[in-house]
Amino acid sequence: MAVEPVVYGASERPPRGDYSRAHQDYTCNQDWASYTAADHDTYRRLYERQTALLPGLACDAFIDALPSLGVRDRIPRFEEINERLKPATGWEIVAVPGLIPERPFFDLLAHRRFPVTDWIRRPEEFDYVVEPDVFHDLFGHVPLLFNPVFADYVQRYGEGGLKAHALGAGEMLSRLYWYTIEFGLIQQAEGLRAYGAGILSSSGELRHSVTSPQPRRIALDLLRCMRTRYKIDDYQATYFVINSFDELFEMTAPDFAPLYAAVRSLGELAADVTIASDSSITVG
Repeated sequence: MAVEPVVYGASERPPRGDYSRAHQDYTCNQDWASYTAADHDTYRRLYERQTALLPGLACDAFIDALPSLGVRDRIPRFEEINERLKPATGWEIVAVPGLIPERPFFDLLAHRRFPVTDWIRRPEEFDYVVEPDVFHDLFGHVPLLFNPVFADYVQRYGEGGLKAHALGAGEMLSRLYWYTIEFGLIQQAEGLRAYGAGILSSSGELRHSVTSPQPRRIALDLLRCMRTRYKIDDYQATYFVINSFDELFEMTAPDFAPLYAAVRSLGELAADVTIASDSSITVG
């Protein structure tokens, strides 16, 4: 085996994916010929369900970029997407067998290479899959890589991740990824909209994050975000909101080392708490 599999969270369940195919950087070839008719049909049905939900819930930038994925009735070939993505923002997608460790993940992002899991969920996992699959990664993440500002933010995150890894601050920085790239909300003129991939690829959380009165919605503050733990097995109790991708990019320009020191000093926060400094945002 070239690389070791990665276990998700505290799970003792063997990880999904064939890591024997992976190179030392955890990338592999997309074995497109191995997809079955059922696999392609699962992708098609997931795509149709999610696109029907997007109006009024997904951000405009995502909706505008979604056609760049190309075919919607089968799992796309990654090289076909790269033919459009590379000229647009200099990014490319690369296949991986599943979850990969921090260091190679950050390194890929820093070099504008986005890792996409190449297997797809089973039919019985249609509504929920524990680990990210090819639908989550392609549909949720890749469209916004066609947006120049967001694409630059993801690369900056990868570069910052390499520094955080060296400083032992990977967990703190992972919360920023979680609450922006995976579960971020953005304020548009028409109201709150989702831009995070974990929301956009989930039928239930897409509605919940934007319209439900239950979760906390807080204007993004980096220190607050990096102190806040998150849920991996339920809808998020807290969402962080930005006003624009430009704001997000500018906010993450400074050196994060002082923030890591502050997080260590102040301690962590539970996912469902409210603190006095929160700038809360209401729906409706």
